[in-house]
Amino acid sequence: MILGRTSELKYLNTYYDRAGSQIMVVYGERNVGKTFLLRQFVKDKSCFYYRARSASEREQRYQWGGELGKEGIKTAKYPAFTEIFRAIRQAQADKAVVVIDEFQYIVKSDSTFMKELADFVYSVPQDTPVMFLLCSSSIGWVENDMVARIGEAAHGLSGFLKVRELDFEVMRDYFPAFSMEQSVEVFAVLGGVPGFWKCFDDRLGVKENICRCILNQDAFLYGEGQRIGKEELRETGVYNTILASIAAGNHKLNDLYQHTGFSRAKISVYIKNLMELELVEKVFSYDTEGKANTQKGIYRISSHFVHFYFTYLYPHLSSLEQMTPGEFYNKYIESFFRSYVTEYYKKVCRQYMEKWNRWEKLPIRADRIGEWVGKLGNIDIIVQNDTGETIISICNWENPVMRYDDYEWLLFCAEKARIRADYIYLFSAGSFDEQLKREAKEKHNLRLISMDEM
Repeated sequence: MILGRTSELKYLNTYYDRAGSQIMVVYGERNVGKTFLLRQFVKDKSCFYYRARSASEREQRYQWGGELGKEGIKTAKYPAFTEIFRAIRQAQADKAVVVIDEFQYIVKSDSTFMKELADFVYSVPQDTPVMFLLCSSSIGWVENDMVARIGEAAHGLSGFLKVRELDFEVMRDYFPAFSMEQSVEVFAVLGGVPGFWKCFDDRLGVKENICRCILNQDAFLYGEGQRIGKEELRETGVYNTILASIAAGNHKLNDLYQHTGFSRAKISVYIKNLMELELVEKVFSYDTEGKANTQKGIYRISSHFVHFYFTYLYPHLSSLEQMTPGEFYNKYIESFFRSYVTEYYKKVCRQYMEKWNRWEKLPIRADRIGEWVGKLGNIDIIVQNDTGETIISICNWENPVMRYDDYEWLLFCAEKARIRADYIYLFSAGSFDEQLKREAKEKHNLRLISMDEM
């Protein structure tokens, strides 16, 4: 069984079932599940897999030819790429699938590779088709540099598939033994990255998993916060400084300038690169008439694990080297962890609102979902249809009880945003006070949603 990738498999099979040959680009961040997805796709098909190296063009051809030799496919010692393609095609029955993983290494070292591939695919007879899947973990390169690099060969591409992080509900299915609260906490740390999920064990508590799988120097995730994006980023010291500054609460350009000492122009360039790698996001507040009360230019770390790393591990690396995982967790994480999870609980609530909208479980059929970031307070979720009907929400994670005061504060923020609230959804990880419960009974447009209902 493959969790959460039904649409991706259907997309790939749609192209495979077409007549003739194809070249598809499949890309996404490391550990997001690209390789597992492709394994599922090719399990009933004739397939050859090659993992490209960061090497010279000649060494690449030598290694590829050597791997073909291990499969009983003979080529020259340093075969041309066209010879490799032809040898694979002749050795496969039916429609062949050729997976070239981390193909950017080949393209970067040989500008002719994509032209040779496109010419070969164009020349393949209709009765002996082949499907090439070019796989990459370099999101920024694929989306911003690849087409310029390969030139006219880009016209030979049949399609693109971006493998994105999985939603919270898929993670819940992956960890059935975790409670809802534990699942939200794990999602706040690992995000929707299946390669990270494999490290955790839902028979253990969240603290024990963090100590064993992240704070333990022998664990895979111990150094992953530094490895993410490292291959694509030069001057990692600058990027680390900016990420650490954002994690410390400096979310605006001027705050980053004051903290880092870098020029605003330099920070803007480096943040742009981090955004292309999907490590940082710029928060765009929902467009309302209350623009005067809206905060602008807010940056957040969008990668859950990178955020966790730069919030807790990076500022305390010296202690991490000297303390046991349990000691480190107790001193630096335990007291602040619930507050850290708050933003990710909001993300979980938003995903449920999006799902209910798809399933037509909301009182309106929305075409826009966002948030409003105000100077005095925020509206965590805004759902609106094309006629202006609106649902507004706030999400309480930290407090054991959501109070009537929280409801009044949401109405105050809506007034500042100049939004008319037709419906109000209040999410709480804890309970609701009695005054709120009475209000919800009296007002048909007010709904209280606990974690048991999600």
